Amino acid sequence: MFSSRLFFPSRPTKLPLNTLRIKRSYAVSRVIKTGSNSNNTNNNSAKNNAPTSTSTIDNNKTAPFTSATNVTTSKSTVSAFPNGKTLYSALNSKSLNDFNNDSINTTKEIDWTTSFLGLGSKPFNDKVQEALAEALTISDIEIKPDGLIYLPEIKYRRILNRAFGAGGWGLVPRSETVITPKLVTREYGLICHGQLVSVARGEQDYFNVEGIPTATEGCKSNALMRCCKDLGIGSELWDPVFIKNFKKKNCVDKFVEHITTGRKKKIWLRKDREVEYPFK
Repeated sequence: MFSSRLFFPSRPTKLPLNTLRIKRSYAVSRVIKTGSNSNNTNNNSAKNNAPTSTSTIDNNKTAPFTSATNVTTSKSTVSAFPNGKTLYSALNSKSLNDFNNDSINTTKEIDWTTSFLGLGSKPFNDKVQEALAEALTISDIEIKPDGLIYLPEIKYRRILNRAFGAGGWGLVPRSETVITPKLVTREYGLICHGQLVSVARGEQDYFNVEGIPTATEGCKSNALMRCCKDLGIGSELWDPVFIKNFKKKNCVDKFVEHITTGRKKKIWLRKDREVEYPFK
């Protein structure tokens, strides 16, 4: 039968804190002393390895690696590592303050063709927010013959300059230019104040080989306008209610005739504009 008496294991005896420090320092000293004087052991080794808790040395001496408290980052007073190097030499002749004061420009090292640095990391200040959210001027909005309203590309650039300042933003390519028999396309990223804001692919049609350079610029402009959507620039242009009201108040649809082919079609134009070539 089992006894109903309970047995508890005895707890290990705790040594005083000072005793533990002395034993640890003594053991470390024995290891270092044995490694450096393996060929000259004698009976007085225990006497020479007296326990120490701290060590203060200069740049040219090697001492046991203990919890030294007299450590500074100057050239004159530093603690040594077990391999004989001083803290000053291990830092390549620099003090810790040098690392804090060094100004490292990481922008030059960023590869914007693949990097997403800063995307969604923090909002811009209130001044920038107000400039980006400013309502569009009605006179700046244009309409295509097919009824699609848009903001000219130069207007986007002016808004970006007003919000971030000239030189505070940029458009970087993130892919190679793809040229098809009728189309030029390329992916771009919009960088504002050192952080990625948006990525979009631009496209532009062309009709002959001589028009490829111009189509390349048009592709870039198209990508810029698409990137600006993520900043809220011209958000009204994608609002169905605003589009209907704008067309009703400021635009008109007319039947016109193509001068060359003689074909008739209905086109949209602003009320303050006249029908232009190639229509009449």
